[in-house]
Amino acid sequence: MSEHVLNVGVVGCAAIARRTTLPALAAEPSVRLVAVASRSREKAEDVARTFGCEAITGYAALLARDDIDAVYVPLPPALHAEWVARALAAGKHVLSEKPCVTSRAEAAELVGAARDAGLLLMENFAFLHHGQHDAVRALVDAGAIGEPRHLGAEFAFPPLPDADIRYDPALGGGALLDAGVYTLRAASLYLGPEVAVHGAVLRDDPATGVDVAGAALVADPAGRTGQLTFGFDRSYRCACTLWGSEGSITLDRAFTAPPGLRPVLRLVRQDHVEERTLPAGHQFASLVARFARTVLDGGDFKGPGEDILRQAELVGAVRAAAGREAVC
Repeated sequence: MSEHVLNVGVVGCAAIARRTTLPALAAEPSVRLVAVASRSREKAEDVARTFGCEAITGYAALLARDDIDAVYVPLPPALHAEWVARALAAGKHVLSEKPCVTSRAEAAELVGAARDAGLLLMENFAFLHHGQHDAVRALVDAGAIGEPRHLGAEFAFPPLPDADIRYDPALGGGALLDAGVYTLRAASLYLGPEVAVHGAVLRDDPATGVDVAGAALVADPAGRTGQLTFGFDRSYRCACTLWGSEGSITLDRAFTAPPGLRPVLRLVRQDHVEERTLPAGHQFASLVARFARTVLDGGDFKGPGEDILRQAELVGAVRAAAGREAVC
């Protein structure tokens, strides 16, 4: 590994990778995108041409390369545990597409393996790295809405094409693992690491068996609450509202602000409504830069692992509260 550049490979050619994280990896000065792997040679070559790297057939072949220091894993959720584990065993740092795992047991195994090997394992929640959330927290810290009391987080969109992998239970499909995880991560961000699930509902599609919508009630030990709603069965909504004793703050593109968008923050107080247009931000570029600098500078490897464990616990708690399975 060069002192100033992280050599990265990509395990899979998912559409989300091509739209978001692969362009960010290719553009980041502290990253050298070495290769991309697919089970299909044709697909690997197509993606490699687009991003100026080498095409590799087969994920294992990429992990065997000694000129790759870290990998990005954008496979379907049910495949993450195997290939993240294999990447860590091969001595690679890992940026995993969300959700990194489908269970608390997988999270414990992978986070433990990363710690034992002294490797960074990070989950790709890019929205956390957009400046609009820094703006919200700065206003809260300045007392703009008084004491925070409640979080509303919503992420939903219209039905997907029938062949979409998110309708396949064997691949880790379902709205909770696709959209609900964003709202749960927002709850940890704004209500703190001790937030817990107190109730949940999941609604299944009888044709596929996956959950297509859901909601959860969460709260922290101080009694601050959160109402989380998610699904792919309704019109698009992607918002967070933090409601306090003296006002509220709302972001309308809380999770998916594209690079050119200048987000609008809405601040409401008694007899006062204000809309602030915030600077544009590239959340995927910011996340990739953070991942690379953490590895190159020997930063905090423990924190991202704790985030993965806590997130997996919340997902398991939603399932348990909805009557789907015991917390494990």
